Amino acid sequence: MAPTDDSYIIKISCPATSGIVAAVTCFLTEGQCYISELAQYDDEALGRFFLRAKFRFNDGVKGDIETLKGDFAGVAEDFDMEWAIYHDAKPMRVLLMVSKYDHCLGDLMYRQRKGELDMEITAIVSNHLDLRPMAEREGIRFVYLPVTQDSKARQEQALMEIVEETGTELVVLARYMQILSDDLCQKLSGRAINIHHSFLPGFKGAKPYHQAHERGVKLIGATAHYVTSDLDEGPIIEQEVQRVDHTYRPEDLVAVGRNTETVALSQAVRYHLEHRVFLDQNKTVIFR
Repeated sequence: MAPTDDSYIIKISCPATSGIVAAVTCFLTEGQCYISELAQYDDEALGRFFLRAKFRFNDGVKGDIETLKGDFAGVAEDFDMEWAIYHDAKPMRVLLMVSKYDHCLGDLMYRQRKGELDMEITAIVSNHLDLRPMAEREGIRFVYLPVTQDSKARQEQALMEIVEETGTELVVLARYMQILSDDLCQKLSGRAINIHHSFLPGFKGAKPYHQAHERGVKLIGATAHYVTSDLDEGPIIEQEVQRVDHTYRPEDLVAVGRNTETVALSQAVRYHLEHRVFLDQNKTVIFR
């Protein structure tokens, strides 16, 4: 079976019971589809089942994906499924949010330019003007939304208008140094990813890497997670760590931190772009 750009991904979550895999694979086979990837997981503690499959119509078959979706609704109803089918060749529309740090933004734009991240950047939104030249060099729309205590609600409304206007499907906080309101977190639930410096013990406030140096940490880490109203407590998508020792100066730890942040964030974004992530209450199921 030769590869083709006309591939689709189906994501399913439902109560765990027998016959789910058979029902899905038989349906796709009877619909003259070829399944190139299949992964499943049963969360026995919660009684929840998750399935992801990549498929395409068989060679010579002029399949109608909309008809296939309509026909699958009956299968989904039988198993009380939450499901969606995505066109694998369609880049996801992504909005990036930044403040003054440029390492995550630069890394994401580089990976997108090299084809590692299949996304279309709809805009770069910032509460500072420092990174505007980076956006302009790439020909990407830059939107300046300065935030104060008085303007926060108004600027978040403006952000949501940009999200809706551009058809943005995912918002990435690429070191955006503002706390989002509970209302905005709810509106972006499941479609906003944040990167957070994290190591044990956790250091809050200014200069976390300097605090880490003072405590003699042995691991530097970063966590990419979905944004929720509980600050930095959202479902974790990816984590990256690097071992350090007493010879690392604060500036060395900052450099290590930049690397772990870019790796964790880009990997988390890739998993989301490829529809590999399922929300499972306060955690995630990821089919790598």
